[in-house]
Amino acid sequence: MLRALEIRDMLIIERLDLAFQPGLNVLTGETGAGKSILLDSLGFVLGWRGRAELVRGGAKQGEVTAVFELSQGHAARDVLEEAGLPVADELILRRVNTADGRKTGWVNDRRASGEVLRRLSETLVELHGQHDDRGLLNPAGHRAILDAYADLGTGLEATRAAWAERRVARKRLAEAEAALEAVRAEEEFLRHAVDELTKLDPQPEEEAALDVARRRMQGAERIREDIARASEALGYDGAEGAMANALRWLEGAAEKAEGRLDAGMAALTRAMAELDEAGREVADALDSLEFDPRELEETEERLFAIRALARKHQVLPDELPELAQTLGGRLEALDRGADEIEGLSRAVKDADSAYDAAAEALSTARAEAAARLDAAVSGELAPLKMERAVFRTEITEGEPGPEGRDAVAFTVATNPGAPAGALNRIASGGELSRFLLALKVCLSEERNRGVTMIFDEIDRGVGGATADAVGRRLASLAQGGQVLVVTHSPQVAALGAHHWRVEKRVEDDATLSTVVPLDPGAREGEIARMLSGDTVTEEARAAARALLAG
Repeated sequence: MLRALEIRDMLIIERLDLAFQPGLNVLTGETGAGKSILLDSLGFVLGWRGRAELVRGGAKQGEVTAVFELSQGHAARDVLEEAGLPVADELILRRVNTADGRKTGWVNDRRASGEVLRRLSETLVELHGQHDDRGLLNPAGHRAILDAYADLGTGLEATRAAWAERRVARKRLAEAEAALEAVRAEEEFLRHAVDELTKLDPQPEEEAALDVARRRMQGAERIREDIARASEALGYDGAEGAMANALRWLEGAAEKAEGRLDAGMAALTRAMAELDEAGREVADALDSLEFDPRELEETEERLFAIRALARKHQVLPDELPELAQTLGGRLEALDRGADEIEGLSRAVKDADSAYDAAAEALSTARAEAAARLDAAVSGELAPLKMERAVFRTEITEGEPGPEGRDAVAFTVATNPGAPAGALNRIASGGELSRFLLALKVCLSEERNRGVTMIFDEIDRGVGGATADAVGRRLASLAQGGQVLVVTHSPQVAALGAHHWRVEKRVEDDATLSTVVPLDPGAREGEIARMLSGDTVTEEARAAARALLAG
């Protein structure tokens, strides 16, 4: 609920402080007095896009502050929390416009963008009038209005959930089909590569082991001949035989040498023992170097095959086993792809069926609610002297989406048999005002609570009993809430719970606008002026008193 509006240096308003009340708040005044400036100023602090030049001539900046009272559970509280702004029972919006066009906004003393202000405004204020493109005249919002009227929250949630499941199922199918198509494009390569890798069957660290074995066999081939010669030189036909003969000859001469050969023979014996050990070691080494030349050939062939395959696939030799597993997995995916696509296709069909069922239930509920709304609006049109007019909620099939596949538009025909069309294209100014009011009265119980409703000259073009019917419906809307109406109708003004008059005066060659709260006596004079014009007669005052008396 809007509690206060403070305006400083905006257009022709120098300083204005207004304290609005619950119920029906009426603003009247002569044409050009500045009533529209109040709405422009309120729209400015709410972040609405409006006039480019708002700062009063000669002022450095203009400023508007609006104070709202928030009930518990008010939708504005969610917007504040989401934006990280302070939440309290009182909401203070302030916005400044400098002379050079810069605009700065605050929410509860925190800087806030115009976008945040606009989001808050959607929960705080509804503006209805002949040029309102944000409310009931905008077909883009008609489906949401009908859904709120029918209280279709549960059905909408079910349809949104089914739409989300449908979207996920279709995405999974599309991804699987794309992946399968990509794999099919390289099927020939995959099958050949997997066959090569399977036949070769490279093992982790095998390349290094093969290289070591190959080097060992190549080295053995080069040194074995020298070791064989050494072994032969150490053997019986070499050093061992010569030392044995020498020892035998010394032993034959030892008896006659009178001990002079004993030390030499002992040393020779020891040398023969060492020579025997050396011969065995050399022989063992020679045996260890024995290999089948075919083994070297096979080792080299496998080593070269592993390295060649690694170069072909541009990986390291030790990465070949992992590559084989990866390519094998892709080939398996190709082979089982048809089954996977079939399963995902079934899931899409199931999701489509679930969405169709939810959307169909929502369409049925909307059709039933549309019939109720049409009947309710028709009932409201009769007291507004439009009993021959026809209001119809048209539901046509639109593009499927998270909230079903219905396109909803409110249409009117001003006379039976006349073609129906959009509200703002078929009805005249006065008729449009009454259509909007009738529709708003029917929707009031289902629309957002805690919203300040503003009607800008919605009673234009009507008078007498019709204007009285308009006023009574505005008063009914204001019960338990707040309605602000800018009006030229004395019948509407007389039904207001609170009344302000917008006045224009000239001071020091400057035109200024102000707003004056009216007490009962002043109200009588203002309504009399609205009835009779500049010259207020006693008859006009009597008529004004009669209107105020109800």
